[in-house]
Amino acid sequence: MPTISKKGNNIPSSPIRKLVPYADNAKQNGIDILHLNIGQPDIKSPVESIDAIKNIDLELLKYEYSQGSYEFRKNLCAYYSIHNIDVSPDDIITTVGASEALSFTMNSICDPGDEVIIPEPFYANYNGFAHASDVKVIPVTSKIEDNFALPSMESFEKKINKRTKAILICNPCNPTGYVYSKEEIISIANLAKKNDLFIVVDEVYREFIYTDLKHYSILEDKMFFDNAILIDSTSKRYSLCGARIGFIVSKNSDFIETCLKFALARLSPPTIALIAANKALKSDQKYIDDVITEYGQRRKVLISELSKINDIEFSNPMGAFYSIIKLPVKNAEDFAKFLLTDFSINNESVMVAPASGFYSSENNGEDEVRIAFVLNSEKIKRAINIINIGLKEYIG
Repeated sequence: MPTISKKGNNIPSSPIRKLVPYADNAKQNGIDILHLNIGQPDIKSPVESIDAIKNIDLELLKYEYSQGSYEFRKNLCAYYSIHNIDVSPDDIITTVGASEALSFTMNSICDPGDEVIIPEPFYANYNGFAHASDVKVIPVTSKIEDNFALPSMESFEKKINKRTKAILICNPCNPTGYVYSKEEIISIANLAKKNDLFIVVDEVYREFIYTDLKHYSILEDKMFFDNAILIDSTSKRYSLCGARIGFIVSKNSDFIETCLKFALARLSPPTIALIAANKALKSDQKYIDDVITEYGQRRKVLISELSKINDIEFSNPMGAFYSIIKLPVKNAEDFAKFLLTDFSINNESVMVAPASGFYSSENNGEDEVRIAFVLNSEKIKRAINIINIGLKEYIG
């Protein structure tokens, strides 16, 4: 019998989606599931994007340029200029979501066996991208008691060796909601520059900040242009997850030229999705302002409701729309299954993401879950109440 590759067998399952069969079975049995497991916004996409798709007038759906249309990349430059980032269309490659951007990046900067340092917990699919690229993730653990702040520079330096190629962070952070300060970004970028490493920053949640802290991009400082790689996407910002439009931005021309080879090999990003994403870039700023206001309200509700549950700890989300919750259980995945298979209130239950998959270190996060506050405030209240009562029954 033919055998499957070791690489394929070793790619971890997504903790965000691995319990889907249990959720589907619950739905078939008449249980409504409140999905806090996945970062799928329930807010409508910009009307400009939807109208562009509805009113599309094409006689031929042709390939787009491999790096994305010039118009789209030019509009991206205008968007970035508002955020003190000065780039040109040649500094940008459009990708099939931030996922492909990260895959292209790892394959462009790493050879098999090379290492990328990432503070954990981190977006679970970083593990998958690394395995698929034969890259080893080297974790530096952040702590819930510190609200998952950036670990010390010394803890990063200890992990650097001749196989290290990059440091990767997400700012604001999925899954913790932490926002790295300007000082933290500069510290980690200086460390990368000092050791001739790339500093890769996933900035997909740039606008989603709920404190007085201002987002600081890795590309705001020219000193880091040779080392800096920015990963971005329209998915969360404009509720265009299904469009799958992301982008790589870097002033390092050698890196961009290498990424372009991967982009050429996969031909092009989806043409219709680019039309929708391009229109989103031109949408009214009020759209983004209203989205952030809504998520800020949901965050307040989430914190208020979680504060009512005894014996838990949770990260206070400064940005993005996620929180890590430390539960008074040994196996959070088993509890997550319990909510889908054995517990409901008024024919309603909750799906959360077991947090162990957001770590690379063995046994970390076994008693934690990640939740995404992507539902409206009333649904969040019901969901947290279900978790609260479900915990009591599960432990009892």
